[in-house]
Parts: sequence; structure tokens; C-alpha cells
Amino acid sequence: MHILLTGGTGLIGRRLCRYWHDQGHQLTVLSRKPEEVPRLCGPSVRGIAHPDDIGAQHVDAVINLAGAPIADRPWTRKRKMLLWDSRITLTEQLITWLERRDQKPNVFISGSAVGWYGDGGERELDEESAPVSEDFASQLCIAWEETAQRAQALGIRVVLLRTGLVLANEGGMMQRLLPPFKMGMGGPIGNGRQWMPWVHIEDQIAAIDFLLNQQDAQGPYNACAPSPVRNRDFAKTLAAILHRPAFMPMPAVALRLLLGELSILLLGGQRARPSRLQAAGFTFRFTDLHAALENLLGRH
Repeated sequence: MHILLTGGTGLIGRRLCRYWHDQGHQLTVLSRKPEEVPRLCGPSVRGIAHPDDIGAQHVDAVINLAGAPIADRPWTRKRKMLLWDSRITLTEQLITWLERRDQKPNVFISGSAVGWYGDGGERELDEESAPVSEDFASQLCIAWEETAQRAQALGIRVVLLRTGLVLANEGGMMQRLLPPFKMGMGGPIGNGRQWMPWVHIEDQIAAIDFLLNQQDAQGPYNACAPSPVRNRDFAKTLAAILHRPAFMPMPAVALRLLLGELSILLLGGQRARPSRLQAAGFTFRFTDLHAALENLLGRH
């Protein structure tokens, strides 16, 4: 199978490249720095700067995961434009490219996030749920999904991947959390009651591969473990595995002053469940947070 990825040099994309390469698939990564792709994704992975560089070559699947990190810095007007362009504008370009192609891929898997629902409070959220609130992150995900769904009109199967907080050793949220927790300065955020829908990187990769190969899979899927936890419990579990205390909360007021609108991401949450993935027959390897973190950090 020939698979075209955007976001292939990111945390999830690099793992997918290794996983699919081992399965014998042909991989092409669309990147702003195509010359870096072989080093980051594997020597056999081709990097291209524009979809047209594919030429007339057959493409079986498009995996659209590109997007500037949403929680790296405050949401200034300039930052919001970058977040929008790196998701919606790029997806629009892919749709335009697909419209021009005589040969269409069988499936288009497009990234999204559980932030699609907004801050869900105590509500249990599955793929049948409507957005609870529409902050910027929710609006971004809604627009991202609506743009990707245009591929359906081209006869392409569209899967929308609403990802939770990905737990991995080599980047993402864990990379930011580990330094303060290792120094014994970790703790809950705000009151710690907000729900955290998490997923182990291995389950994230397996879920994407499952949806790629499940011929009747289409529409939204929550890519998160079936056991979300509250932020305070996440902090206690992480600290226990690192043999550190977790008694230094980050006050909500301080977060709002430091991060502004971005603080919504940290002070809110989603009690999301992967109902459609499980109904389709997908089995999670990691359903317990302690086991997932121990798998990643047990050596500490």
C-alpha cells in the first residue's frame, strides 16, 4: 500500500512510518522540509514539498496529521492564524489536490482532537455527543473535520481521528510534564477535577492502523483509552511512578494570567470514551493509567 502522510515528522507520524515500513508499505511524507524526512522517518521514506510532487503515482491512503502544536504558547492572534493555517488551510489544499487527481485514494484519515467537544465538565462524551462548548480549540477541530469531510463527495472513505492526550517517551505532553515532576514540583492543575482523556502511543498507532484497514470505518472516532482520569489522579499516578511527591498545584488564577485563553485547555477537559472504536472490535492494550505510565517510565 502506498500511504501519503502529512505530519509525518511529528511524534505520531514518525511512529507510524516505522510501523508501516515494517509491514512493507510504501511511505511518502509531505513536509515543509522534505530533505529532513529520511533522517526523521526512515531512509526509505520519501519526502515531498507539495502533493503534486507525487505525480501520477498511485496513492492508496492519505493520513492527514499535520498541525502546529496547540499548547506550546499563548493563543495570540498570530498564533491562532498559524494553528488554523497548519490544519484547515493544509487540509483544503489536500482536498483541492484530490479533486484534480484521476486516481483517488481509498481512505482519507484526518486528525482532530477530543477538544472538538469543548470543556465537557462531568458529561460522558462519545462520538454521538454534540460539542458542549465552543472555545477556540473546539472551533478549530470543528472546522478541521468539516474540511476533511469534503473528501466524501469524491467517493473517498473519511475517518476523523479525535485524539486524546498521547503518552509517549519521546515527546508530546510527557516531555513537558516530566522535568517538574522529576524535581518534585509536580501537582494538579487548578482544582484537579478536570478529566484527562489519555492514550498510550502504542494504542494510538494501533488504532490508526485498525481504522486504515477497517473498510467500513468512517466518521469520527475518539482515540483515547476507555478509562479517562481526573487531572489530580493523573498527577498522583505520575508522581508515584517517579517516586516523587505531587503536592504543588498550579493555581487556576496563575494559569489564566500566564497563558490567557490557552489556559482553557488545561483547566477544562473531556470525559471521552472510545465507543465507536470498541464497537468496531478494536482492543486497547493499555486501559489502566498506572500500567501505561509504568510501561513508559518504569525504569525511573
